[in-house]
Amino acid sequence: MPPTATGTLAETPGGVDLVLTRTFRADAEDVWASLTESDRTARWFGPWEGEGRAGGTVRVRLEFEDGRPTCDLKVEACEAPGRLVLTMLGTGATWPIELLVVPGEAGETELRLVHHLGDDSGIGEIGPGWEYYLDLLVAAREGAEVPSFEDYYPALKPHFDALKR
Repeated sequence: MPPTATGTLAETPGGVDLVLTRTFRADAEDVWASLTESDRTARWFGPWEGEGRAGGTVRVRLEFEDGRPTCDLKVEACEAPGRLVLTMLGTGATWPIELLVVPGEAGETELRLVHHLGDDSGIGEIGPGWEYYLDLLVAAREGAEVPSFEDYYPALKPHFDALKR
């Protein structure tokens, strides 16, 4: 089954936010652990080492990228189990990312990934990548088959290009 594009754009005083969500049948603490524990992030993003606290920096190895490069993530805020704010460095750009873990009804928890952008340029390339990573998280949590990035890009690019303001 082809992936589904879920991303939306919201205007902000400083630009736009790309917002993507996933819902899990799990409590907030368990979803939080998938975002913050190196052995669990290794399953869908990459393992990390360093100071995983507000003000610290971690180096993550991007397991699902060609060549498995590393990048630094500055931890701007770490408020368990609800809010993790990171600045992704070393990707050719500085990317401010916010992960919000929101408890819901009936044992479900929503994860919102918010990528704070200055403008909507490049959204057609950025959006499919985040959809892919969030679906990797879903697959890791469910023990499902790992998706292929080729199913996401360029297939989801038109959805994100259509969001441009």
